[in-house]
Amino acid sequence: MPTPEKTRPAERMLAAGTLPVAATLLTGTIALYIALVAFGNITDFETNQQFVRHVLAMDTTFKDNGLRWRAVDSTALQDTAYVAIIAWETVAALVLGTSTVLWARALRRPEGLRRAQLTGSIGLMMILLLFGVGFIGIGGEWFAMWQSEAWNGLDAAIRMVTFAGIVLIATHLPAASQPGRAPSAGDDAADGLKDGLKDGLKDDRKDGLKDGLKEGRP
Repeated sequence: MPTPEKTRPAERMLAAGTLPVAATLLTGTIALYIALVAFGNITDFETNQQFVRHVLAMDTTFKDNGLRWRAVDSTALQDTAYVAIIAWETVAALVLGTSTVLWARALRRPEGLRRAQLTGSIGLMMILLLFGVGFIGIGGEWFAMWQSEAWNGLDAAIRMVTFAGIVLIATHLPAASQPGRAPSAGDDAADGLKDGLKDGLKDDRKDGLKDGLKEGRP
């Protein structure tokens, strides 16, 4: 019979593959990504400022575009929208970072799994709103960003919506809100004991039936 010392590393490896651990890593990954995006926009403000200005101005869409009446030419409004995007990204990063910490703590204290799940859902829905509604819906369709070859962020937005959607689904699977535990040597011993008792009862019944048949014969 294997000793606990030999089985403990294997148990830890199996426990690392549970859904709560995966939820922690997925949430942490998207938290890190959006934090880096926000940090980049803050420290290199001018680069994506030009992106937002061109998208809202619709100055690189098709010529004779009948949708040009939707354009926002005021640089003040354009920059306000850009600052709002950065603020949204920053808050989403903080919420998702908090959720990652809560997920990590809940691996040892399962009663915190629900709180981690709900906090992560708020951050992930913020990502879906920003890139789904903001970039794909408003930027892509209303301001016809899909027509621009130079200032087109639809591919990146679709990747983020897909990633955030997958993480949101994964963290809401039933097993994600339950503590994961790998099978241990004690579990194997208990299962073996149960099987042994069942087999012993079957043998006792068989022996008793045989004895009864022998005694019943003349």
